[in-house]
Amino acid sequence: MKINFSIIKNKKLTKIAISLICCLAIIGYTTSFGMQHYYKIDFSTGLVTADKLNVRSGPGIQYKIVASVNRNEYIRVFAGVGDWYIVQVEGDYIGAVSKKYIKPIYPGTSNKQSNVGSGVTTNSNLNSNEKEVFDLINKERVANGLKALEIDYEVQRVARIKAQDMVDSGYFAHESPTYGTPFNMLKNFGVFYRTAGENIAGNSSNSGAVTAWMNSSGHRANILNSSFNYTGIGVVNSNKYGKIYVQMFIGK
Repeated sequence: MKINFSIIKNKKLTKIAISLICCLAIIGYTTSFGMQHYYKIDFSTGLVTADKLNVRSGPGIQYKIVASVNRNEYIRVFAGVGDWYIVQVEGDYIGAVSKKYIKPIYPGTSNKQSNVGSGVTTNSNLNSNEKEVFDLINKERVANGLKALEIDYEVQRVARIKAQDMVDSGYFAHESPTYGTPFNMLKNFGVFYRTAGENIAGNSSNSGAVTAWMNSSGHRANILNSSFNYTGIGVVNSNKYGKIYVQMFIGK
């Protein structure tokens, strides 16, 4: 049995806009934070460990609360200020949280590269099924004059979780009853992107899944989308289909 679905979404934020947001945020905080010293950090994603964590307008409990996040949510972390982190959370709120309630999430320690915190890792992080799909996808891209995709550690983790969720929850769809749409899922897991897409499949073989995707206009468009430069692939055994495949794409 073979079944496939694809989905794609473009976000309007450009790299320039993101840079401006970050610059404006830092300028604003430099004023409201009393010119406290900022320091760089070696990760970009943090996991909330408190049951409920308040996001404040400045690095201290004297500042007003602008948002809140719950345990096990992922947030984007920009920099440190004393015992606080400057973060971005769901709803695009930017503020400060106490660092003692944030667990840094790094790319796999065995695969760390010099650009620590970028989320980029080598394909040695993949299992044999994922590696075969990854190689087949890149073969198609290169054959069509496109640059090969790179594995993003965080996207890879989300794709695996989504594939397992599809098997465990017994559904086959882009929207998960557990995590919502793939775009919300990526964002909630701390993945920030300019463009994103997802292909899913149920197939008995890795080559069969990729062939089916390439024979479908929607899936093929995702695979050959030049705006995508990173990916993550999850492959999980399924009693119904043989295997469930989830490939997530992002451009950043």
